[in-house]
Amino acid sequence: MSKLDGKRAIVTGAGNGIGLAVSRAFAEQGADVLAVDLDEDDLQAAFAEADRVSTLVADVSADDAPATIVDAAAAQLGGVDILVNNAGIVIAGAFETLTDEQFDTIMGVNVRAMFRISRAAVPHLKERGRGRIINLGSIMSDLAGPELSIYGTSKHAVAGLTKGMAVDLGRYGITVNYLQPGSIVTKMSEPFMDDPEFKAYWESKAPIGRLGQPDEVAAAAVFLASEEAQFVSGVGLNVDGGAIVQF
Repeated sequence: MSKLDGKRAIVTGAGNGIGLAVSRAFAEQGADVLAVDLDEDDLQAAFAEADRVSTLVADVSADDAPATIVDAAAAQLGGVDILVNNAGIVIAGAFETLTDEQFDTIMGVNVRAMFRISRAAVPHLKERGRGRIINLGSIMSDLAGPELSIYGTSKHAVAGLTKGMAVDLGRYGITVNYLQPGSIVTKMSEPFMDDPEFKAYWESKAPIGRLGQPDEVAAAAVFLASEEAQFVSGVGLNVDGGAIVQF
């Protein structure tokens, strides 16, 4: 028996990178998945021939996104057991150059959308008497990086939001955790990887001595979504090759 047999999962930001890897891993473990992304081309390329995966084009930060996404999961999958809030963006820049609009944009996608979609999913998770919410943080949920002040703020907020959700939702059998990836090779990280110094820094920062892959984050998500993790809640799980513990 696979770890997620019979489960129904929503994964946002599923068109590429970590979200794509999580969607595929969940399907391989027996879950039916609603893969949500803003980019229709990415979704089609990723899941055109995928078993157990339905797709939805949606902007997670739109006002109607929570109802649109959760209603689609209820209609196409028959309910919701697992929510993975993976969609996120990064805008880099020296602190004094950053704008109000950039702040609002990052917080809108990385935090506000996570809050609103989770809230919309809770009635379905309560109905099942159990549930899993997995939020995507970052090692920036604990640290700070040059020219990443707003991004880091958003990921610190993910940590705080997750812990509060875990406290409030545990009484319903719902666990809420967050993943803290390190430097992972994804579409979002590609522009930074073009800088040899940046790439070399993160390779040396991790004691394992390399960058991470989306599948490695997906494996952690499968664990948090599984029955084995039913007593794990409010936790930030590092998937970073040890980068966060090395001075």
